Amino acid sequence: MAVYNPKSLKAEEFINDAEILETLEYADKNKDNVELIDSILEKARPRKGEFGYTCQGLTHREASVLLACEIPEKIEEIYRIAEEIKLAFYGNRIVMFAPLYLSNYCVNGCVYCPYHHQNKHICRKKLTQEEVRKEVIALQDMGHKRLAIEAGEDPVNNPLEYILECINTIYTTNHKNGAIRRVNVNIAATTVENYRRLKEAGIGTYILFQETYHKESYLQLHPTGPKHDYAYHTEAMDRAMEGGIDDVGLGVLFGLELYKYEFAGLLMHAEHLEAVHGVGPHTISVPRLKRADDIDPDTFDNGISDDIFAKITACIRLAVPYTGIIISTRESEQVRTRLLNMGVSQVSGASRTSVGGYAEEERPHDSEQFDVSDQRTLDEVVRWLMENGHIPSFCTACYREGRTGDRFMSLCKSGQILNCCHPNALMTLTEYLVDYASEETKKVGYKLIAEELKKIPSEKVRTIAEQNIKDIQNSNRRDFRF
Repeated sequence: MAVYNPKSLKAEEFINDAEILETLEYADKNKDNVELIDSILEKARPRKGEFGYTCQGLTHREASVLLACEIPEKIEEIYRIAEEIKLAFYGNRIVMFAPLYLSNYCVNGCVYCPYHHQNKHICRKKLTQEEVRKEVIALQDMGHKRLAIEAGEDPVNNPLEYILECINTIYTTNHKNGAIRRVNVNIAATTVENYRRLKEAGIGTYILFQETYHKESYLQLHPTGPKHDYAYHTEAMDRAMEGGIDDVGLGVLFGLELYKYEFAGLLMHAEHLEAVHGVGPHTISVPRLKRADDIDPDTFDNGISDDIFAKITACIRLAVPYTGIIISTRESEQVRTRLLNMGVSQVSGASRTSVGGYAEEERPHDSEQFDVSDQRTLDEVVRWLMENGHIPSFCTACYREGRTGDRFMSLCKSGQILNCCHPNALMTLTEYLVDYASEETKKVGYKLIAEELKKIPSEKVRTIAEQNIKDIQNSNRRDFRF
């Protein structure tokens, strides 16, 4: 029988079923233990230090107690602390990105995804390099600077060579003032050597959703194809980091398995990466199962309410305070508005989940991976964020200045990251306003920038940022960064 060991490289030891079940039992027994809950909340609070805020974070067991707690005033306190932590380390910045689907050819049999190989009626597509270029130009014309590329697992149609060629096409396509400055990659688990090749291609974050940490459910949900191998999939992040990729992104698909089990497993994975590699996940995504071509989410009986979803997100923020939390257009404007105040730091905008969707004027549905709930334009999303007090950030400076992995985390944990992220966000927002925004969005944006510039504590940094913003507004100079 596998024994729990966060430093082990074996999936069933660092994601240990017995440990998760014991954790859930412990959490249930203590869900009304006010003294314990208060001590956990106190541990989670951000504390002001000499150079900024610090946070201890929470263990998977401590965070599971908070998730199990049903005391209304304690839940509200969880939400308040989540917002405090987010503001302490990320300020009111929200990083913007868009997914780009390259191919929906797939050899796996995942029962929750319409790309599964048994689906014979879905339109199968794979972008040519010229089509990739057109997609990139369409995304640049919206104002995007950061992409997350997606592709099904198919060694014949989507070999790594194809992914690398697409990455090169994306980075070398420039249109007017547009440029994609960071390409994150969400593709199937692969070898250390292939991760090295992705690193050499200049990727940002390697993202791989676990889908479910419950091994028995995992095997049933992935009945055929290479993804059926639970250990190989679960151990992928260790191979990625061995291959030199500093930033990795975790996530589960909530709705496939009982959410408390998934929550504990997700945090155990984060603890494992910290224990083995000295740095936890760069991001954690919180997608929920959605309707798709031949997928009915109602056939899965583990769906979660908006209230539970909000509680999960807030508890993740308390547990892993320095990690970015991503919420996509799977969720509605109403849900996204709520979660922005509970620790979310990245959102997608104007997303299309079909292969080749951006170059088309009308949103295509024949090759979509899932229904998009928030179908607003990027301009509308940017204005919505600003009207709610957030700074939409198109910044990619940390990645391009080598502030990744443990270097990013050390800066974040010391509070020093705020000295460059805040002005960088304002400068990239200015680029967006000048080059792409509607007049209404410009009006809101310039007012916000004027107010936010006053908050930069360093007079030197503030003066440089103000001058750079003037240069962006009055010339074609772009890409200033601290």
